[in-house]
Amino acid sequence: MNKRVLVILLSAFVVAAACSYLVYRLVGRRMMAIQHDTTKVVVVARDIPLGTVLRDTDLRTSEMIGTVPKGVILNLRDAVGRGVISNLYEGEPVLDSRLAAVGSGGGLAATISPGMRALAVKVDDVVGVAGFVTAGMRVDVLISGSPTGVVSTSEGSKVRTLLQNIQVLSAGTDIQKDGDGKPKQVQVVNLLVTPEQAERLSLASNQTHIQLVLRNPLDMQITQPPGTAMSALFADKNSASPKLLSATIRRSVAQPAPQVYSIQVFNGSKRSDERFVSSEGK
Repeated sequence: MNKRVLVILLSAFVVAAACSYLVYRLVGRRMMAIQHDTTKVVVVARDIPLGTVLRDTDLRTSEMIGTVPKGVILNLRDAVGRGVISNLYEGEPVLDSRLAAVGSGGGLAATISPGMRALAVKVDDVVGVAGFVTAGMRVDVLISGSPTGVVSTSEGSKVRTLLQNIQVLSAGTDIQKDGDGKPKQVQVVNLLVTPEQAERLSLASNQTHIQLVLRNPLDMQITQPPGTAMSALFADKNSASPKLLSATIRRSVAQPAPQVYSIQVFNGSKRSDERFVSSEGK
């Protein structure tokens, strides 16, 4: 082989090796920079239901690459001992907004936001369980009865919408467990209300019958239904109203009957009777 060609080949090999080495170093540095751009965050080690007080065994740490979510907890000590106000799932980063305040404990009380109250409303099995009223849903509260406590014989019972778009905290089962670890069956629904709404609902639960009506959680519209009386359900819409009927009777009585006049006509020795009807009564 020509010596000149051999020199050229060796030079090309050296240049290619040097370029490969430089590319390797650049890519390696970039990969190392990406790998080091991680943050250690606290994640859930198992599924945790609402109301649970977190323990060390419920949590673990994990490396998160890139930007971490706002409010994520970075230290286990900041999460242990705090109550869960919404269900957490395995592998999910623990956010501060998903936990109750420090020292507030767990259970239902930890899920109540500041300025709100949890009011227990007694319901039957149909409303509480078969009616699919579960925690997190939105309901309207309907009451039926009589304002005076005595049902009117003319109108019967009345029903009206007392509250609208109320959040359900728990229903059908108690948020706590019994000795066997099973939910306690209770016929109450805990609703999240304001203090004013709590007063109205407490009075209504003692004096009237309460019915819960499910609504779409995305439907935030507040309507103004007029309420319905029992008599309105059985009213015959095709029959004339009493006011219209009485007005018709008055008009028919007020019209006077036409008067008949009789006149005797003498023509010589002949006599005849002529009758005249006056529509104006003259």
